[in-house]
Amino acid sequence: MPSFNSNDQSQPISQSIYESTSRITNMSRQTVIKIGVDALNEVGSDLICKVCILNGGSCCSGCRHLVDGIGCANRNTSCTAWLCGFLKYLLYATRLLKEWDDFWRQVPGQDFREDFTPEVFFVEKPLQMNRIRNLSEALATDLRELASEQIAIGFILTLREKIDKNIDRLNHCKNDPKKQIKIERELQVLSSRFHNFQKALRDYHLNRIEGENK
Repeated sequence: MPSFNSNDQSQPISQSIYESTSRITNMSRQTVIKIGVDALNEVGSDLICKVCILNGGSCCSGCRHLVDGIGCANRNTSCTAWLCGFLKYLLYATRLLKEWDDFWRQVPGQDFREDFTPEVFFVEKPLQMNRIRNLSEALATDLRELASEQIAIGFILTLREKIDKNIDRLNHCKNDPKKQIKIERELQVLSSRFHNFQKALRDYHLNRIEGENK
């Protein structure tokens, strides 16, 4: 079983992402898409996507903009902002989901697999993420192991949807502590076999605490 090192996980993804959103208020649609794509690449979304694709669960399946061997031929703000259950869990567990959601909430005109986002619009809050690619690697390893152990067809995809649904429910009951606790317990059960990820996550939070105390 591989080990995962989470050193330097409290550092920002890249200075360019901070700078591109912290010093300007008018932002172009293409700049926002680039910020989102760069952030997803840095946090390791591709590692998780590969597992889902191998298990028949590409989120882009059936999209008219998908080109074999190339990928998306027409990126938009909607698909860039959207997270599957596993990516949502990754950001939830690292306490970065609110950061992601708050940034994309500023972007108007999002729709399903297309957008009506203006070419230039006002952005006040920057996107500030951390380097967590090693956590994505750990989660992808757990998902591959789970997929290989399961006889049931579609197990990984069902797990993805259950996690997605529960995180959405959690966001909708912020004023109900009892319901929040119940949903958080359900998420703990759903993620209980993410052993590599949980180890990397503990190291990640420990490193952040140590960094804050320096």
